[in-house]
Amino acid sequence: MSVMPDTWIRKMAVEHGMIAPFTEAQRRDGVISYGVSSYGYDARVSDEFKIFTNVDSAVVDPKNFSDAGFVDRKTDICVIPPNSFALARTVERFKIPRDVLVICLGKSTYARCGIIVNVTPLEPEWEGHVTLEFSNTTPMPARIYANEGAAQFVFLKADSICETSYADRKGKYQGQLGVTLPRL
Repeated sequence: MSVMPDTWIRKMAVEHGMIAPFTEAQRRDGVISYGVSSYGYDARVSDEFKIFTNVDSAVVDPKNFSDAGFVDRKTDICVIPPNSFALARTVERFKIPRDVLVICLGKSTYARCGIIVNVTPLEPEWEGHVTLEFSNTTPMPARIYANEGAAQFVFLKADSICETSYADRKGKYQGQLGVTLPRL
């Protein structure tokens, strides 16, 4: 399994639609960087946020999830309350090749502020907007900036094709658009 370089990422994005919209070089002029890097792609967070709140005393249950514990915001700057959490999505839509697995890591700019970004791996032939989970681990409110870099995606190309892809097994998050809540 190999980590794929910028030349491969650029070719797959432009010729095969793996990332759209695609930014061919890193942008960082006054913003948290995004775009293709040496061995990855820094995706942007959109302006759609679901912020956890406990106004209605909701219980978080992954098997019976209710959106009553969220407030929806469409904004350029999302403020996550202390020790709280928000869901968002990437600006980019991904379409992963059958012989690739994608690992996502939060950007150090956010990590150094106590904001952790979590994303599960993007499996072979998965496609859609990526739902991003932002955890504010600090005792202070934290800002997330829409349309700026949020997380880096690293593309791992397999030595052989998998027998069953995410699309083959009709994964529950296939083709997701917007911020997607947990599904059972």
